[in-house]
Amino acid sequence: MRVLSAISHHPSPLPASASASASAATATVGGGGGGASPCSRSTPSPLLSFPPSCCSAAASSCPRFLLPFVSDFPSSNHGRSNGAAIKGRGLMALRSAFPTSPALISSVSDLFEFICAGPLMKRLGLTAESVAESIDKWLETGMHLCQLFRLNELNLSPPEKIRIYHFYVPVFLWCEDQLMRHRSMFSEGDDIPPLVIGISAPQGSGKTTLVFALDYLFRRSGRNSATLSIDDFYLTAEGQFRGNAGSHDLQFSIDTLTSLSKLTKKGMKMKLPRYDKSAYGGRGDRADPSTWPEVEGPVEVVLFEGWMLGFKPLPNEAVKALELVNENLKDYYNAWDKFIEAWIIIKIRDPNCVYQWRLQAEVAMREDGKPGMSDEEVLDFVSRYLPAYKAYLPTLYSEGPKGLDPDRLVVIEIDEERNPLSED
Repeated sequence: MRVLSAISHHPSPLPASASASASAATATVGGGGGGASPCSRSTPSPLLSFPPSCCSAAASSCPRFLLPFVSDFPSSNHGRSNGAAIKGRGLMALRSAFPTSPALISSVSDLFEFICAGPLMKRLGLTAESVAESIDKWLETGMHLCQLFRLNELNLSPPEKIRIYHFYVPVFLWCEDQLMRHRSMFSEGDDIPPLVIGISAPQGSGKTTLVFALDYLFRRSGRNSATLSIDDFYLTAEGQFRGNAGSHDLQFSIDTLTSLSKLTKKGMKMKLPRYDKSAYGGRGDRADPSTWPEVEGPVEVVLFEGWMLGFKPLPNEAVKALELVNENLKDYYNAWDKFIEAWIIIKIRDPNCVYQWRLQAEVAMREDGKPGMSDEEVLDFVSRYLPAYKAYLPTLYSEGPKGLDPDRLVVIEIDEERNPLSED
């Protein structure tokens, strides 16, 4: 329904050329599974009605700290925890109804203004006009995220609203544009390899949650996606203590990414490696292959995340304390970066905040009953990474990864609360 410009007593904030394009698709998201979470506010909405949930829950696929918010997860067979196949039964249909309440119309109007005030607008090439033209998509995508995290989009807190409409939704729409561009390069009937999107971000900065949300949204939109982390390619515990360049099985990386690139037909299957960070008292180890999730083709997009994706070797005199790491980095482009076509780089101002973020993650693991590092072990663990952050992040931020197409890159600076900052 086109609603904003149709209400004469409530002038639309949209540009005249597109003022009729905003939809009233904001609604309470139905909860599934167990009882409502503390973040689930069950205010009913007249705007959308939903049939009973037709998606299977997949709480086991998400980060521990998101479990209270997740229900009715769409079909997936490549979750990141226990690898169990999840059989979905389709997606919910949306049925809009024309809003008659001025408050609801005002809510959509206010949300449009909030979206247009987002810090990523300029960086992603967005304008008020382009948002107005695609407002239905913004609202639908936001609604899906509210469903994923068990939030009521009619009553979002400021942090929830920022994370969804200033971060996750615009980044997903950018990823969709990148996927359309990738697929347009092939002719009808071609076997189209998946687009690999690299997400480079420091530890604890929220990249796992971002990938979790993007993966969910791709599958909600009917796109088959797969997820990988550089952690999945660490050498086994017998051969390493996870850390800098040199602690990864690069041939295994090449084999896995090459196999994924060939997963272009229905019926083709492969297992995705996974890393268990809680193994060996928090030291970590590659998970048993019997627990690896299986993905079936055709795969359209691969979300590949890691803290050192895109790092490039520097002149040795600039990194004397990291001479071995710097030498090892020379082999990483062919193992990782050359497979990546589009890049999301999460930028931080102070690498020292990684310690606090990592500590939060370890505390969450311990509270979940899993082995985790003590505070002192976290400090020792993070201290091994800080020299690499301080050496390689400035070049990553200023030049981007090797072989980069500047039109396929977005750099997003975040604050200590992991929210995006404007360029100004």
